[in-house]
Amino acid sequence: MAKTKVIGYTRVSTAEQVDGFGLDVQEAAIRAYCKAENLRLVAMVSDEGQSGSNGLDDRLGLAEGLARIERGEAAALVVFRLDRLARDLLLQETVHARLEAGGAAVLSVSEPSVDGDDATRILVRQLLGGIAQYERAVIRGRMMAGKAAKVAKGGYGGGRPAYGLRAAGGALVANEAEVVVVETVTRMRRSGESYRAIALALSDSGISTRSGGPWNPNQVRRIAQRAGVA
Repeated sequence: MAKTKVIGYTRVSTAEQVDGFGLDVQEAAIRAYCKAENLRLVAMVSDEGQSGSNGLDDRLGLAEGLARIERGEAAALVVFRLDRLARDLLLQETVHARLEAGGAAVLSVSEPSVDGDDATRILVRQLLGGIAQYERAVIRGRMMAGKAAKVAKGGYGGGRPAYGLRAAGGALVANEAEVVVVETVTRMRRSGESYRAIALALSDSGISTRSGGPWNPNQVRRIAQRAGVA
């Protein structure tokens, strides 16, 4: 009797990989599962550094796996856990529906079979998806709280650094080239020059903005405000 052909799918975000849910751990579990269940693993696809909330446009590995199954290369997608498909319940159910419409299935190494359209299976699947979505919200909340605490202590919490600063080693340090511009803006502003005059002077002297364009009065004003000379 021919073995059922399946495709394995693994996914990690950066944090999950650090915490021990790496691609290699998931792949080893999937291979062991396929061997125990007498399934023929024809391919492994993966998405590294991708959040479970990202859609298929950003999940090229998952998109490839689904496309290959729809072409008839396999009859099921095997995952380590259902939240590898998606932590968002709607996206998870969308993937299930897409596979089931073509007569394919999703098999989870760590969870009981939840494919099918009977009420109990749908309830179990949606409960698992809801839990995964809740866990993602908790993780995001912890990350935001940690970032806020770091900023409160004077640390760097991410995002684009203010003009005159740059990120290095998880902290903000002076950007020497931009510091010169800040000092120029400060000196000219204290001399009574307008924002427009300062912007023209910077552009005329060949100094470009961070994005490489000419200066405008609003950009100068923001620098002056941060320097306390607005």
